[in-house]
Amino acid sequence: MSGGQYVQVDVTELKEFCEKVRKAGDGELKRELAEFLDGTGFEVLRIIEDEIIRVKAVDTRQLLHSFHKGSADGIYELNEGDLTLEIGTNVEYAQWVNDGHHQTPGRFIPGEWTGNGKFRYSSGAKTGMVLQASWVEGKHYMEHSVKAIEKIFPKLVEKKLTEWFTSYFS
Repeated sequence: MSGGQYVQVDVTELKEFCEKVRKAGDGELKRELAEFLDGTGFEVLRIIEDEIIRVKAVDTRQLLHSFHKGSADGIYELNEGDLTLEIGTNVEYAQWVNDGHHQTPGRFIPGEWTGNGKFRYSSGAKTGMVLQASWVEGKHYMEHSVKAIEKIFPKLVEKKLTEWFTSYFS
């Protein structure tokens, strides 16, 4: 510039920062987010399984085992494009165990009584019990699990974001 004053600014650090942002945006950060979400999914499954055991909603273990990634009865869907994770179960009676239900009076349930006064369902048994009209209280394992997840998830996200920020921008 002729006849005037000017300031020259060194933008080397800004260029380096922009390159790091570009690198993070080129799929690396999204891949890491998907891995984090998948890891979080395993933590969610662990919490649900622990809650099912804690509230004693375990009988044949079909419900408990449905909360495993890859279970035939389980739902574990990670959509990396939208970064969404859906976890659940296809076990028919899961909602009844969680929410409670009315028993149908007169319905025969095949199985046997164990020595400790508990009934064990067995689909082919010739013995069993006949239901009386009553309400079976729900175990509410999903609600308890969601509360536990809501409590820890913000801390997990904060920790992970700090790690990412440090690794990309320090």
